[in-house]
Amino acid sequence: MCKGAMWTRARAPLRITWVPTDFLSLFVTLNSSGSRYVVVGGLALVMHGIDRLTADVDLIVDLAPEASRAAVQALTTAGFRPLAPVDPLEFSNATVRRAWRTARHMEVFSFWDPDNRRPTVDLFLESPVPFDELWRDAALVELGDVSVRVASIAHLIRLKEIAGRPQDLQDIERLRTLPASSPP
Repeated sequence: MCKGAMWTRARAPLRITWVPTDFLSLFVTLNSSGSRYVVVGGLALVMHGIDRLTADVDLIVDLAPEASRAAVQALTTAGFRPLAPVDPLEFSNATVRRAWRTARHMEVFSFWDPDNRRPTVDLFLESPVPFDELWRDAALVELGDVSVRVASIAHLIRLKEIAGRPQDLQDIERLRTLPASSPP
């Protein structure tokens, strides 16, 4: 031991009350319902191997009325609550989504977990890329025994270009360094 250094032993184990955000159960919930979704945004970058902080999950879901209704029902049945004070099933109505975009300047419809164990989920009100194209070209990532579709690098770049925020421009530069066959 160095002169002057002082070592102490903890008397009791450190108690951690923070529990890591449970992303996996979100995907299990959506997969179990048969929902078609593609991960976009910050988590998609992480799943392609880029170090990036993110606290939410951005998803583009199939916006066909029955398909989007199934996704919303799966989320609400699993305990997620809408951030906006509206009936979440209204998300499945294209006219309502369009009104939210024009009148309220919304781009996503957010769900949160009252227990704060799962991430906030942001569902895009419109798909900037046709959903069938996004779905077809998505990378299939296996998280243990859970399959998750993640937007292709090309589509992520396209989505980030459309958004155009400073963080998106930084993300584009990092995405361009990846081989087209990513994720790892």
